[in-house]
Amino acid sequence: MSRPAHRISVRSNPVEGIILSERPAKRGSLLVYSIDRIRGETAMHAAKFVESYFDAWNHNDPERVADHLASDGIYIDMPENIRRTHDELVVFLDTYFEEFPHHYELIGEVLKSSNTIAFQYRVCPAGDCDDSLRTGQYCGAEFITLDGDAAISITDYYDFPTATRADKYAKSGLRRSQMRNYKKRLEHIMASECAYLRSNLTLPELAQSVGCSVNHLSQVINAGFGMSFFDYLNSHRVRHARMLLSELEGSNGAVLNVAFSAGFNSNSAFYAAFKKHVGMTPAQFRRKNAKVPSS
Repeated sequence: MSRPAHRISVRSNPVEGIILSERPAKRGSLLVYSIDRIRGETAMHAAKFVESYFDAWNHNDPERVADHLASDGIYIDMPENIRRTHDELVVFLDTYFEEFPHHYELIGEVLKSSNTIAFQYRVCPAGDCDDSLRTGQYCGAEFITLDGDAAISITDYYDFPTATRADKYAKSGLRRSQMRNYKKRLEHIMASECAYLRSNLTLPELAQSVGCSVNHLSQVINAGFGMSFFDYLNSHRVRHARMLLSELEGSNGAVLNVAFSAGFNSNSAFYAAFKKHVGMTPAQFRRKNAKVPSS
């Protein structure tokens, strides 16, 4: 006997992914059960992945953390604009865990879809976590794209409080005189070579130009300028964009062209950074400061 016809619609949910909803002509319990089972298995898989991932971090185990990546997976440190492969992440975490033992906690729920996971977390010095945000603690969020049981990419966003930045580099060995010297070199490179105009500029590339290690340059920017590498670059790019916008006459020249000319690789990133540093949108700034063409 043939089964009754079903009309199936598909709707998208940004948190739980694709949900199939059905309106069977007579019976649909089998299909509903299958859909619920798939969703339940997805949620269970995400929960197990996150539990294992946090456990690896809290045991200060570089190999186990990195093993959550696929063979060609990438860990992306957004504030520092650094991409690390499995082996590179192991090397980095080996030193990091030795110098900065911390405890990692999940904040709220894990958001999930068929192949993506997102969550917020809190980091605090080992043995010093409570319900309040003490000195040395900071928060972040990660977005993970899965391929089966492994991550194709892990994208990490976080923000160090000023005091935490200082604590982070307490054992780096960088003397004050060295920091002043590196800061001068960095500012000279920014002013004379306009390195920030390269949209794909990375921290390791800039460290090579300055003549110091990646960790030391990260310290110079984080502790010396009080911002992340990402924000430091954008502050220079926004300054350059302000100059370009002020020189535009009338309606000539698209704002998007200014974004690319200033080193941004997307219009959305340009608008967000400009609003953060200037307090108004590029269009508002342009209308306020653009030169009026002479008659």
